[in-house]
Amino acid sequence: MLSALEGAVRDSVRSRNRQRRSIIDIIKKVFDFVFSICALLFLFPVIAVICILLFIQDGSPLIYSHKRIGRYGREFDCLKFRTMRRDADRSLQEFLCANEAARREWEMNRKLRDDPRVHSMGRFLRMTSLDEIPQFVNVLRGEMSIVGPRPVVEEELARYGERAHCYLMLTPGITGLWQVSGRNDTSYDDRVELDARYYATRSLALDFKIIWRTVGVLLFDRNGC
Repeated sequence: MLSALEGAVRDSVRSRNRQRRSIIDIIKKVFDFVFSICALLFLFPVIAVICILLFIQDGSPLIYSHKRIGRYGREFDCLKFRTMRRDADRSLQEFLCANEAARREWEMNRKLRDDPRVHSMGRFLRMTSLDEIPQFVNVLRGEMSIVGPRPVVEEELARYGERAHCYLMLTPGITGLWQVSGRNDTSYDDRVELDARYYATRSLALDFKIIWRTVGVLLFDRNGC
Protein backbone atom coordinates (compact mmCIF):
# COMPACT_ATOMS: atom_id res chain seq x y z
CA MET A 1 0.00 0.00 0.00
CA LEU A 2 2.78 2.39 0.99
CA SER A 3 4.72 1.49 -2.14
CA ALA A 4 1.72 2.24 -4.35
CA LEU A 5 1.22 5.59 -2.60
CA GLU A 6 4.88 6.53 -3.10
CA GLY A 7 4.58 5.64 -6.78
CA ALA A 8 1.50 7.82 -7.16
CA VAL A 9 3.28 10.73 -5.48
CA ARG A 10 6.30 10.34 -7.79
CA ASP A 11 4.05 10.24 -10.86
CA SER A 12 2.23 13.36 -9.66
CA VAL A 13 5.51 15.21 -9.10
CA ARG A 14 6.80 14.19 -12.55
CA SER A 15 3.55 15.35 -14.15
CA ARG A 16 3.75 18.74 -12.43
CA ASN A 17 7.40 19.11 -13.44
CA ARG A 18 6.55 18.35 -17.08
CA GLN A 19 3.73 20.90 -17.03
CA ARG A 20 6.02 23.48 -15.46
CA ARG A 21 8.73 22.78 -18.04
CA SER A 22 6.20 23.10 -20.89
CA ILE A 23 5.07 26.50 -19.60
CA ILE A 24 8.69 27.66 -19.28
CA ASP A 25 9.45 26.47 -22.83
CA ILE A 26 6.47 28.42 -24.22
CA ILE A 27 7.48 31.60 -22.37
CA LYS A 28 11.06 31.16 -23.55
CA LYS A 29 9.99 30.76 -27.20
CA VAL A 30 7.87 33.91 -27.06
CA PHE A 31 10.74 35.82 -25.44
CA ASP A 32 13.22 34.51 -28.04
CA PHE A 33 10.99 35.65 -30.91
CA VAL A 34 10.31 39.14 -29.53
CA PHE A 35 13.93 39.68 -28.45
CA SER A 36 15.28 38.62 -31.87
CA ILE A 37 12.91 40.89 -33.81
CA CYS A 38 13.83 43.85 -31.60
CA ALA A 39 17.56 43.06 -31.83
CA LEU A 40 17.54 42.85 -35.64
CA LEU A 41 15.61 46.12 -35.96
CA PHE A 42 17.86 47.90 -33.47
CA LEU A 43 21.05 46.55 -35.06
CA PHE A 44 20.01 47.17 -38.67
CA PRO A 45 22.43 50.14 -39.15
CA VAL A 46 25.26 48.05 -37.68
CA ILE A 47 24.36 45.13 -39.95
CA ALA A 48 24.45 47.41 -43.01
CA VAL A 49 27.91 48.78 -42.12
CA ILE A 50 29.27 45.28 -41.44
CA CYS A 51 28.00 44.04 -44.81
CA ILE A 52 29.68 46.92 -46.65
CA LEU A 53 33.00 46.45 -44.85
CA LEU A 54 32.97 42.68 -45.32
CA PHE A 55 32.34 43.06 -49.04
CA ILE A 56 35.26 45.48 -49.30
CA GLN A 57 37.48 43.12 -47.27
CA ASP A 58 36.88 39.83 -49.06
CA GLY A 59 33.88 40.06 -51.39
CA SER A 60 30.88 37.78 -51.15
CA PRO A 61 29.35 35.71 -49.68
CA LEU A 62 28.82 37.82 -46.57
CA ILE A 63 27.06 35.10 -44.58
CA TYR A 64 28.65 31.78 -43.67
CA SER A 65 26.51 28.77 -42.78
CA HIS A 66 27.75 25.58 -41.23
CA LYS A 67 25.93 22.42 -40.19
CA ARG A 68 25.38 22.20 -36.45
CA ILE A 69 23.50 19.76 -34.24
CA GLY A 70 20.34 21.15 -32.68
CA ARG A 71 17.76 19.89 -30.22
CA TYR A 72 17.02 16.15 -30.46
CA GLY A 73 19.98 15.77 -32.83
CA ARG A 74 18.42 17.67 -35.72
CA GLU A 75 20.91 19.34 -38.07
CA PHE A 76 20.54 23.00 -38.98
CA ASP A 77 22.50 25.68 -40.81
CA CYS A 78 24.06 27.94 -38.17
CA LEU A 79 24.55 31.45 -39.57
CA LYS A 80 27.37 33.91 -39.00
CA PHE A 81 28.96 36.79 -40.81
CA ARG A 82 31.84 35.29 -42.77
CA THR A 83 35.01 36.02 -40.83
CA MET A 84 37.28 33.63 -42.71
CA ARG A 85 38.99 33.80 -46.06
CA ARG A 86 37.33 31.94 -48.90
CA ASP A 87 40.15 29.35 -48.91
CA ALA A 88 39.71 28.77 -45.16
CA ASP A 89 39.69 24.96 -45.13
CA ARG A 90 42.87 24.68 -47.20
CA SER A 91 44.61 27.35 -45.09
CA LEU A 92 43.72 25.51 -41.89
CA GLN A 93 45.01 22.14 -43.09
CA GLU A 94 48.28 23.65 -44.30
CA PHE A 95 48.74 25.53 -41.02
CA LEU A 96 48.01 22.46 -38.85
CA CYS A 97 50.34 20.26 -40.90
CA ALA A 98 53.16 22.76 -40.43
CA ASN A 99 52.48 23.57 -36.76
CA GLU A 100 52.36 20.70 -34.26
CA ALA A 101 51.40 22.89 -31.28
CA ALA A 102 48.52 24.42 -33.21
CA ARG A 103 47.35 20.96 -34.29
CA ARG A 104 47.22 19.81 -30.64
CA GLU A 105 45.37 22.99 -29.68
CA TRP A 106 42.83 22.39 -32.46
CA GLU A 107 42.31 18.74 -31.53
CA MET A 108 41.81 19.66 -27.88
CA ASN A 109 39.60 22.75 -28.16
CA ARG A 110 38.34 22.88 -31.77
CA LYS A 111 39.58 26.47 -31.93
CA LEU A 112 42.84 28.38 -32.34
CA ARG A 113 43.94 31.55 -30.59
CA ASP A 114 45.85 32.58 -33.72
CA ASP A 115 43.61 31.28 -36.51
CA PRO A 116 45.21 31.80 -39.95
CA ARG A 117 41.83 31.54 -41.68
CA VAL A 118 40.46 34.74 -40.14
CA HIS A 119 40.86 38.02 -42.04
CA SER A 120 41.35 41.40 -40.30
CA MET A 121 37.68 42.41 -40.38
CA GLY A 122 36.82 38.94 -39.15
CA ARG A 123 39.09 39.31 -36.13
CA PHE A 124 37.26 42.48 -35.14
CA LEU A 125 33.86 40.84 -35.59
CA ARG A 126 34.90 37.86 -33.50
CA MET A 127 36.45 40.01 -30.80
CA THR A 128 33.18 41.94 -30.44
CA SER A 129 30.94 38.89 -31.13
CA LEU A 130 29.24 40.88 -33.90
CA ASP A 131 29.81 37.93 -36.23
CA GLU A 132 26.98 36.13 -34.43
CA ILE A 133 24.27 38.70 -35.23
CA PRO A 134 22.84 36.52 -38.06
CA GLN A 135 22.04 33.85 -35.48
CA PHE A 136 18.99 35.91 -34.50
CA VAL A 137 17.59 34.56 -37.79
CA ASN A 138 18.27 31.04 -36.49
CA VAL A 139 16.29 31.95 -33.39
CA LEU A 140 13.35 33.18 -35.49
CA ARG A 141 13.44 29.87 -37.37
CA GLY A 142 13.20 27.98 -34.08
CA GLU A 143 16.64 26.39 -34.56
CA MET A 144 18.33 28.32 -31.74
CA SER A 145 17.45 30.16 -28.57
CA ILE A 146 18.86 33.33 -27.03
CA VAL A 147 20.27 31.27 -24.14
CA GLY A 148 21.49 27.69 -24.42
CA PRO A 149 24.59 25.58 -25.05
CA ARG A 150 26.83 26.70 -27.88
CA PRO A 151 25.93 24.75 -31.06
CA VAL A 152 28.32 21.91 -31.89
CA VAL A 153 29.25 19.93 -34.99
CA GLU A 154 28.50 16.21 -35.08
CA GLU A 155 31.99 15.00 -34.19
CA GLU A 156 32.01 17.14 -31.03
CA LEU A 157 29.10 15.22 -29.50
CA ALA A 158 31.42 12.29 -28.76
CA ARG A 159 33.30 14.54 -26.34
CA TYR A 160 30.14 14.89 -24.24
CA GLY A 161 30.16 11.15 -23.50
CA GLU A 162 27.39 10.18 -21.07
CA ARG A 163 26.37 13.83 -20.87
CA ALA A 164 25.38 14.08 -24.53
CA HIS A 165 21.72 14.20 -23.50
CA CYS A 166 22.44 17.45 -21.63
CA TYR A 167 23.13 19.01 -25.01
CA LEU A 168 20.61 17.15 -27.16
CA MET A 169 17.64 17.94 -24.92
CA LEU A 170 18.26 21.69 -25.17
CA THR A 171 18.01 24.23 -27.97
CA PRO A 172 21.46 25.69 -28.76
CA GLY A 173 21.87 29.34 -27.78
CA ILE A 174 23.54 32.52 -28.98
CA THR A 175 24.83 32.97 -25.44
CA GLY A 176 25.01 30.61 -22.52
CA LEU A 177 26.68 29.65 -19.27
CA TRP A 178 29.96 28.70 -20.98
CA GLN A 179 30.05 31.89 -23.05
CA VAL A 180 29.93 34.06 -19.90
CA SER A 181 32.35 31.91 -17.90
CA GLY A 182 35.62 32.95 -19.53
CA ARG A 183 35.30 30.65 -22.53
CA ASN A 184 38.75 31.53 -23.90
CA ASP A 185 40.37 30.19 -20.71
CA THR A 186 38.28 27.03 -20.32
CA SER A 187 38.91 23.56 -21.68
CA TYR A 188 36.40 21.53 -23.66
CA ASP A 189 35.77 19.40 -20.56
CA ASP A 190 34.88 22.60 -18.70
CA ARG A 191 32.48 23.47 -21.49
CA VAL A 192 30.74 20.09 -21.19
CA GLU A 193 30.52 20.54 -17.42
CA LEU A 194 28.94 23.99 -17.81
CA ASP A 195 26.42 22.70 -20.36
CA ALA A 196 25.48 19.87 -17.99
CA ARG A 197 25.11 22.35 -15.14
CA TYR A 198 22.85 24.55 -17.24
CA TYR A 199 20.73 21.52 -18.21
CA ALA A 200 20.28 20.56 -14.54
CA THR A 201 19.54 24.06 -13.22
CA ARG A 202 17.94 25.86 -16.18
CA SER A 203 15.18 28.33 -15.44
CA LEU A 204 13.90 31.66 -16.71
CA ALA A 205 15.70 33.38 -13.85
CA LEU A 206 19.00 31.76 -14.86
CA ASP A 207 18.44 32.75 -18.50
CA PHE A 208 17.92 36.39 -17.58
CA LYS A 209 21.00 36.25 -15.34
CA ILE A 210 23.07 34.89 -18.25
CA ILE A 211 21.73 37.61 -20.59
CA TRP A 212 22.67 40.26 -18.03
CA ARG A 213 26.16 38.77 -17.63
CA THR A 214 26.49 38.64 -21.42
CA VAL A 215 25.96 42.39 -21.62
CA GLY A 216 28.70 42.90 -19.04
CA VAL A 217 31.08 40.55 -20.84
CA LEU A 218 30.49 42.26 -24.20
CA LEU A 219 31.11 45.69 -22.74
CA PHE A 220 33.91 45.05 -20.27
CA ASP A 221 35.45 41.57 -20.61
CA ARG A 222 36.66 40.36 -24.01
CA ASN A 223 37.58 37.00 -22.46
CA GLY A 224 33.94 35.93 -22.40
CA CYS A 225 31.62 36.13 -25.38
